[in-house]
Amino acid sequence: MYTESDIDAAVAAGVLTPEAATALRSFTAQHRAGPAADEEHFRLLSGFNDIFVAIAALLMLVAAGWLGGRVLPGGGGLAVAALSWGLAEIFTRRRRMALPSILLLLGFVGGVFTAAAGLVAPTAADWFDNPDLRLAGCAALTAGAAWLHWRRFMVPITFAAGTGAVLLSIAILLLSLFPALRHAGMALPLLFTGGLATFALAMWWDGRDRLRVTRRSDVAFWLHLGAAPLIVHPIFASLGVLDAEGAETGAAAIALATYLGLAAVALAVDRRALLVSALIYVFYAIGTLFKAAGTPGATWALAALLIGSALLMLSAFWQRARRPVVSLLPAALQARLPPLA
Repeated sequence: MYTESDIDAAVAAGVLTPEAATALRSFTAQHRAGPAADEEHFRLLSGFNDIFVAIAALLMLVAAGWLGGRVLPGGGGLAVAALSWGLAEIFTRRRRMALPSILLLLGFVGGVFTAAAGLVAPTAADWFDNPDLRLAGCAALTAGAAWLHWRRFMVPITFAAGTGAVLLSIAILLLSLFPALRHAGMALPLLFTGGLATFALAMWWDGRDRLRVTRRSDVAFWLHLGAAPLIVHPIFASLGVLDAEGAETGAAAIALATYLGLAAVALAVDRRALLVSALIYVFYAIGTLFKAAGTPGATWALAALLIGSALLMLSAFWQRARRPVVSLLPAALQARLPPLA
């Protein structure tokens, strides 16, 4: 089985012309009865060897982190970051293995943050008495490290990791510089704003590859996956969908209507992350409505049956469902979205 990355590598090596690669993708899309953009490809596995290498690398990273942590504070993170970079030179840059590349990227940025918190933050106490500012500096340093990793290895998930580090640094700075925000219930608005910013960045990457045939689409996929929970959680949390005493019927109905709105956005941008991130919330909302309708014994089974059926139907007729949604948008916006079948 050939992946999108394999086709890109063949084009770069001159084995395939760009025209031949495009023709191959078009033929595959037609053979599968759907456009290439609709498949929402991202590379996770190229074979079982990916899993094998990922397990071995994980064992090495855990051991390096434990041994390094016994040497000095932050040493574990430093060892994990250094080992992750070294292994990435082999399994990412040379072998182009997908799952190990993701694991090693996460190990690198996590190791850099841990090392910064253990090594840099204590020495910075002479300049910054506020520990929050030091933590924000660690997050900013992690974002810079993610950028260096991207320049070297270009793993698609790197941009999502770096964006998360930037958002964490900004959020900590705001909460530190404006302590009143801690007591004003601003956590959810901050999350929501960060989610919108990440979503906008994802759309920028998507706009550079409307047909989703290059690495840019993979970068956008991970950004959408990171933006979705940041957008979804503040919306449904403010409605009290997951409150211990249960959501009120009115709030559950609003939550269901909100989910339908998110579904329209997902159809328009041709990304399913928003729908997946909100599943637990809409499950509780529909369960509340069924309970209010007098079906307490089968509440959750009926909710699961309804949601599962709806999502399967949506998947089967995704392009047909997209058409009326996209057609309502301005032409200028349609020109930046993936084309319809």
